[in-house]
Parts: sequence; C-alpha cells; structure tokens
Amino acid sequence: MDLRHLRYFVAVAEEGSLTVAAEKQLHTAQPSLSRQMRDLEIELGCDLMTRGAKGIELTAAGRVFLDHARGILLQVETAKEATRRAATPAKPSFVIGFLTGYEFDWLPAVMRIMRDALPNTETVILSLSSPELADGLMRGKIDLAFMRHERNAPGIIFTRLTDEPLIVLMPAHHRLTARDAIEPQDIVQEALVGVPHDKSPALRAVTDAYATRISIDLTPHHLVDNLSMAMSLVASTGGIALMPLYARNLLPATVVSRPLAGVAPMIDLSLGYSEANTSPILKTIASRIGELKFRSG
Repeated sequence: MDLRHLRYFVAVAEEGSLTVAAEKQLHTAQPSLSRQMRDLEIELGCDLMTRGAKGIELTAAGRVFLDHARGILLQVETAKEATRRAATPAKPSFVIGFLTGYEFDWLPAVMRIMRDALPNTETVILSLSSPELADGLMRGKIDLAFMRHERNAPGIIFTRLTDEPLIVLMPAHHRLTARDAIEPQDIVQEALVGVPHDKSPALRAVTDAYATRISIDLTPHHLVDNLSMAMSLVASTGGIALMPLYARNLLPATVVSRPLAGVAPMIDLSLGYSEANTSPILKTIASRIGELKFRSG
C-alpha cells in the first residue's frame, strides 16, 4: 500500500463514483482507478465499497478506512510543510513599537527608511502603551520604539524626537467649545478623565506637575488605560480630558479639542532602544528617524 492508494480511495469516496473521481480529481483512466481500488481491497482483505448502478457506496469497513486514510494524508501534508519550514531559513525581522496613535504621523516615513536600510527584512509593527514598549525593549522583544522617556527603564537609550502640548478634549456639545482656548480655571469644575500612574506614568507626571504649577486640582474623576477609552468616556460622561496634541488625529465626531490658554504643559515623544542591542543597523535607522520632521496634529 502506498499514499497513492489512499488518495485514490479518498477521491472515490468523496465523489461517489469511480468515473467522476478519475476525471475530476485524479486525471487518470477509470479502468486503472478500478484496478487500484481492487488491489487495495485485496491487500486489506475486505471490501471497502459496493459498486452499483447508483455509483459507489462505502461498506462499514470502507467508512472506517476512510477516516484513517484522511488522517494519514493530513499527517503527511503536515510533515511536508514542517520539513519545508525547517529547510528554509526564517526571514529576519525588525520589530518597531509605537505608542498607540503615533503611527499616523511616523509610520509612512519609517517604512521608507526600513525598505531602504533593510530591504530583505520583515518589519513588524506593534501598538502598545509606553510602559509596555519599555518592557519589550528591555526583554529584547522590540528593536525600536516611539514612546515616552520612561524613568523606570534601565538600559534603554532615549533620543528625544519632539515635545508637544497637552490639549483639552471635550464632548462636541460641551459649553466650553465656544471658547478658542480653555483657561485652566475652567477645568476645575469639570469631571476630569485622566490616566493612572502605572499605565501612563509620563503623562500623569506632566499633568500633576501642571496642576502644581498653576495651583489647581486635576485629580481625575475617571481613570482610563488608553486614548480610545479616554475619548469614549469624554463622549459618554460629558467630562473633559487633557491629552497630548497627537490625539487630534484620532478624534471621533462626538469629541472636539481646544488648546489650553497660557503656557501649556508639554510632553515628550522619544525614540528608544536597548543599549544591549548591538546591531549596527539599529543605530543607523535610529539616526535617520531622528532626522525626520515631526508632523503631529
């Protein structure tokens, strides 16, 4: 018995006809297929099918053998694929992480740099929070990341790309939308949507420092893990949020933005990579990205 017998038998069982199986699936002559099936039954010592005017019907033994034949053929295909993968070297990859939302501004230019610097390398894009990106860099899971300058990230080299102001997000129907800029004192009476220290430590630190500088309370009424949640809560609760300027790229129709009056708090966007990553091309790519002109908002 060889694999050809199994394939022939499965084809006949699926078509219910020697003639149809020979013509449609196997592209062989029907007499030759009939002979192959008889040889298979002789080898097994039992009838696998009955042949009648209405075509082929499997016997009880034939139905059992069909299940095993399909399983064997599947295992053979799986083994072939695994062997091919083992024989083909894995394509190298370069993993770039983005603080969620910054892909809009930076990804097109970054991909041009990657195609030029590493044309035969697969570029993998991840979208995560800044602490998650720092963890990925330290664990060697990410090569390069657009993130905040995380203070608790030993072994990470940061290059400051830009600073951007915080802006005010509010529902489209909010009374403060009539203002061209929002005074800090106007925020005090509103339900503030903010971020926790553990999920967005850099943003929370900037917000807290701003509150101290202008002597107002900016303790959040609602805590959110990411920008999408912030916009959802702003729209649903009628509250407001202080978020970096890039948030304007992602606003739904139900949420609008206004600048802060006076000297707005600023937050960085930095490029980070692990100093343990000794790839020469990494520093070249980081240098070229550092030369890009920032286009947020």
